[in-house]
Amino acid sequence: MLDRIIQTQTARVEALATLKRTGRFPPPLPGKRPSFAAALRKHRPCAIIAEYKRASPTAGEINMLLSPEDAAAMFAGAGAAALSVLTEEIHFRGSTAYLERMSGAGLPLLRKDFLVHPLQVEETAATPAAAILLIARSLPDDTLSAMFAAATAAGLECVPEIFDASDLARVRRCLETTGTRPVIIQVNTRNLQSMRVDAAASETLIAQRRKDELWISASGAAQRQDVEKRAALGYDAVLIGTALMAAPDPGAALAGLLPPSPATCGRPAGRSTAEGSDE
Repeated sequence: MLDRIIQTQTARVEALATLKRTGRFPPPLPGKRPSFAAALRKHRPCAIIAEYKRASPTAGEINMLLSPEDAAAMFAGAGAAALSVLTEEIHFRGSTAYLERMSGAGLPLLRKDFLVHPLQVEETAATPAAAILLIARSLPDDTLSAMFAAATAAGLECVPEIFDASDLARVRRCLETTGTRPVIIQVNTRNLQSMRVDAAASETLIAQRRKDELWISASGAAQRQDVEKRAALGYDAVLIGTALMAAPDPGAALAGLLPPSPATCGRPAGRSTAEGSDE
């Protein structure tokens, strides 16, 4: 599935290359973007990144009627730390136009897509997005490093997504090469090659969290106890899409996932992995 989705990016990159060659490439958006990392720190350990996802390859159409503007207002009002915006058009029915349409809520925006070329980083810089998702497994080392560098130059934060320890090692190697900071790591419990959810992967990988990193757990969370469990493991934030978008009232669904107070979502005392290793 991941390979099939990545293959559809070729036409998009070619279109961007034509715009670049003919001098019609959109300029970077002026002004300062809200910090994605700072928003997660402010709301941790139970920060929720609410995702606007109209459809997916596994769920089909989820919620095609909720507008980007209404979703952003609902999620911001219910306490989301940030918003994730699916912009992939074919399999997720997304659009880069949704980034502008959701920016009015004032929350940092993560562009979630299957980006494969630095030109797509430049494209993102022309939108209000604060951060971009980069799926490590879909990118060779040189491309991943080039996209980290392009994002830093454009004032965008990077959220590399990993599935296992091998992905994490590659990401850290490329991050060190480019000097990208701050470091945000997203662990997707859904392997996009098999499309299966494996919660055990998130439990294993969090032991490798470093003190200067922010870690996000994505996929498979649908109830408050899921959010609290991942916070207890040491994650700073949880990204939730389908469970919110499929609910009759997405805003109320998000409010129900948040604990009554941050104190009730604290990590167990004495758990060393909550602070990460010093490696």
